[in-house]
Amino acid sequence: MKRAVFPGSFDPITIGHQDIVKLGLGIFDEIIIGIGKNQEKKNMFSPEKRLRMVQETFKNEKNVKAEIYEGLTVDFCNYKKSSFIIRGLRNSLDFEYEKRVALTNRKISGIETVFFFTKAENSFISSSLVREIIINKGDYSLLIPKGITI
Repeated sequence: MKRAVFPGSFDPITIGHQDIVKLGLGIFDEIIIGIGKNQEKKNMFSPEKRLRMVQETFKNEKNVKAEIYEGLTVDFCNYKKSSFIIRGLRNSLDFEYEKRVALTNRKISGIETVFFFTKAENSFISSSLVREIIINKGDYSLLIPKGITI
């Protein structure tokens, strides 16, 4: 079974994240969405709320699971018996950052990173943009998966 971990904060999950998972399911038998718990990062939503949002998004996908984790992503991958990490790319800035992380992960663990490009119509969407809209009481409904309550 080819299993991949899609790590991130998912604060909140967006339709861009949802697209990346759907693309990943074309290659991998199972995707585990790893919701990172990082004490140094200020999140809008608790890890448990983010987990519920992800689970709601993929409730009809039996090959998608979600878990909260702490620590290094490669350690989580090893724990879940995954040799692959999935990452989404929106632009060249994402690529430069993600390339460094992917090469480091390969060097320290042998785990490979598979990159997927977001759909062009979603390339501007980020969790931080959605949080900004939420804070300012704007309409964010077209940027997050249907059925998600914030």
